[in-house]
Amino acid sequence: QQLRQAIEECKRAILALPEHSERQKDAVVRLIHLRLKLQELKDPGEDEPNIRVVLEHRFYKEKSKSVKQMCDKCSTIIWGLIQTWYTCTGCYYRCHSKCLPLVSKACVRAKVSHQAEYQLSICPESGLDSQDYRCAECRAPVSLRGVPSEARQCDYTGLYYCSSCHWNDLAVVPARAIHNWDFEPRKVSRCSMRYLALMVSRPVLKLREINPLLFNYVEELVEIR
Repeated sequence: QQLRQAIEECKRAILALPEHSERQKDAVVRLIHLRLKLQELKDPGEDEPNIRVVLEHRFYKEKSKSVKQMCDKCSTIIWGLIQTWYTCTGCYYRCHSKCLPLVSKACVRAKVSHQAEYQLSICPESGLDSQDYRCAECRAPVSLRGVPSEARQCDYTGLYYCSSCHWNDLAVVPARAIHNWDFEPRKVSRCSMRYLALMVSRPVLKLREINPLLFNYVEELVEIR
């Protein structure tokens, strides 16, 4: 409460002091320090456990203080200097300590372990109405008009996601590669990006069964065969 009162007094002082004066600049610096201190109290990190298990994620508390990351849950910056944050050792999902209880998506590595296979249809869209105009992951309302939130399509799953679950990350889509020999990166959701990254080295594509005609057109495949 004392910190909040000091912040309000500092804001009033900044407005009252002559613009661009040294005293006003000093007051602005003091305001920043007070706000950081308040944030630190809101997000205590010393008593946090080093390991947290949530929905098959195995989260480890990060020690780095200087690296600036983005939280996969709330899509805001993780300030390592004053905030506690965790990274999943399986799928590299990262989030604030305060966001851990809100994580709703299971670890992608579990899916890779239990169901190591690709979606082999090219962008299998079924329409936003089939999703009840909600994000495929967090179920937040979305629309193509951007109200209340922009619907972003994942080129791998064909589903639509909100901007918190789809950051316009780019990845090579396996279906396009094996059907059209197209390796141009496409926009995919965060979940799809992590899944594709974990699957990239797994020998799960039986190319001669999936698309044998490809060997007639791609010289490198003929040499490998």
